[in-house]
Amino acid sequence: MPAYPYPLMLFAAGFGTRMGALTADRPKPLIPVAGKALIDHALDVARDAGVARVVVNTHYRADQIATHLSGRDVTIIHEADRILETGGGLKAALPLLGNGPVAVLNSDGIWTGANPLRTLAAAWDPSRMEALLLLLPLNRTRAHGPKGDFAVDAEGRLSRGRGGEDHVYIGAQIIAPGRVRATPEDVFSLNHSWNQMIVAGTAFGVLHPGDWCDVGHPEGIAEAEALLHSARHG
Repeated sequence: MPAYPYPLMLFAAGFGTRMGALTADRPKPLIPVAGKALIDHALDVARDAGVARVVVNTHYRADQIATHLSGRDVTIIHEADRILETGGGLKAALPLLGNGPVAVLNSDGIWTGANPLRTLAAAWDPSRMEALLLLLPLNRTRAHGPKGDFAVDAEGRLSRGRGGEDHVYIGAQIIAPGRVRATPEDVFSLNHSWNQMIVAGTAFGVLHPGDWCDVGHPEGIAEAEALLHSARHG
């Protein structure tokens, strides 16, 4: 398999609150799903795609994540004083990720089917895209909740705020870093950059040819384990 063409930002910084008692003694990325820490599921996706450079951000119980990742070929950027959110976290990591497009992966999801990062790379078109988000129709997500994130037109362009948001962002994307780098704030969401790209017509989505489960809350663990069991055993 050829090397993956983009460096990867893996989001693992959080407050340790959404998972309740499960994060009393560990950060969410270290919660086991089907016998493996969530962050290891994400790193398996990266390894299977052939990613050569991985940057991981941390905040809550960061020492545990650092110990868990010790000896692996990843770079950790610790958000010690405050969480920078997704946009600020990526902005802070850009000196380690280079000047070109960056792949981004959340550490609190489970994907089955085709490799998410490979699907994104195959569909990425830098001549017309500033961001390409991996999506699923709302009715195909698991443990996500009742609301979609984006509407998608026939060419794959994203919009929102006008109704018809029937697709969900499932935690993987490729993004050109220009707007993130140019944002003056240090703490901001990638939604800020996406909104700018939507206005410019350069935010796109591609469907994931597989399944996904949101493991951002405790109820998602059992559904994710059932999804993995189904994928492995038919």
